[in-house]
Amino acid sequence: MPNIKVLIADDNSFIREGMKIILTTFEGFEVVATVENGLEAVAYCEQHEVDVALLDVRMPEMNGVEATRLIAERTKTRPLILTTFDDDEYIRDAIRYGAKGYLLKNNDPERISDAIKTVYHGHNVLQDSVLDKLKLAKEPESPVLNEAAKVDKSLFTERELDIMALIAKGRTNKEISKEIFISEGTIANHITSILSKTGLTHRTQIAIYYLTGELT
Repeated sequence: MPNIKVLIADDNSFIREGMKIILTTFEGFEVVATVENGLEAVAYCEQHEVDVALLDVRMPEMNGVEATRLIAERTKTRPLILTTFDDDEYIRDAIRYGAKGYLLKNNDPERISDAIKTVYHGHNVLQDSVLDKLKLAKEPESPVLNEAAKVDKSLFTERELDIMALIAKGRTNKEISKEIFISEGTIANHITSILSKTGLTHRTQIAIYYLTGELT
């Protein structure tokens, strides 16, 4: 299997070079470039083959959210936000613009390397602490699933709402299957239906929609 080609964009040189050193200690990664702003990240991804772009949010010239939009529109590179900022507006905008994940820098190196692999293989990453930032006030926990705050429930079946709630809690299809006792294939069909009804494209967007009522 070829190495995953990674670009690191961060205006802090210590972070850039430190992340490069960390990733090179893991097998399967090749850091092809380190840049200090979003403009340079977009230009590099347009001109070179990059699998995953690790983007900080606040950078000069162009921030990571805007860079995410341009990289997603113009290249095949998968953007992954890696930042100290968990502002909910940044999160929603980044996901809407095509970020495949939103991760905080205080994660262990293994968690970051796993996130890059996950994004490379076509999946999405949104850690629990980031999801928590998107939660609105809801009813207290009960033996049943929490109800969505602002989701238009008339659009969905009861089973679809159950699945959306569990996706918002970070459950995989396998975990959902065990929790509500239906097959993974049936769950996949329900998710396809949810995506069709909302115009969303992946499960991270479903989680955000369930938690905020906003279609990203």
